[in-house]
Amino acid sequence: MNIYDFKIKTQDGNEVSLSDYKGKVLLIVNTATGCGFTPQYDELQDLYELHQKDGLEILDFPCNQFGEQAPGSDEEIHSFCTGRYGITFPQFAKIDVNGENAIPLYKYLTENTTFAGFSGPMGLMLKGIAKKMDKDYKNNGNIKWNFTKFLIDRNGEIAARFEPTESLDKVKEKVEEAL
Repeated sequence: MNIYDFKIKTQDGNEVSLSDYKGKVLLIVNTATGCGFTPQYDELQDLYELHQKDGLEILDFPCNQFGEQAPGSDEEIHSFCTGRYGITFPQFAKIDVNGENAIPLYKYLTENTTFAGFSGPMGLMLKGIAKKMDKDYKNNGNIKWNFTKFLIDRNGEIAARFEPTESLDKVKEKVEEAL
């Protein structure tokens, strides 16, 4: 089993197979419009503009599970992201990434990776929040917060996981290695 075995929903409710992305390098991100990490959209868009021609696709999955920081409809979220950050990469329907309603793609991603740890000043704050939500947070692959990223190689295999506090420079470096 790999990433190409999954189907996802577009904002208008249609199903798309991830096999449509075969041969591409994917960066899969759970996002929120009202989060302290929301400005990462700027850097993600820059990365996309730099490397889309090389085979990079960023797949954006809004999620309201962390502090209810992705309120609104799919259309409202998309309008905010395109208007405020000018994103041009694909944005899909709002999803759950953890729990019984998590979509199969995210169940696969979290079951096949481990939590990479938080870093920096924001990491200290997130450790406290994560511990309140899940006392065993360090020992499972569940998503801990918005803007967790998964790098998928051209063969559909998970190449890396980046927690939201990870430097986008490091993400860019790993994306470039995968390309």
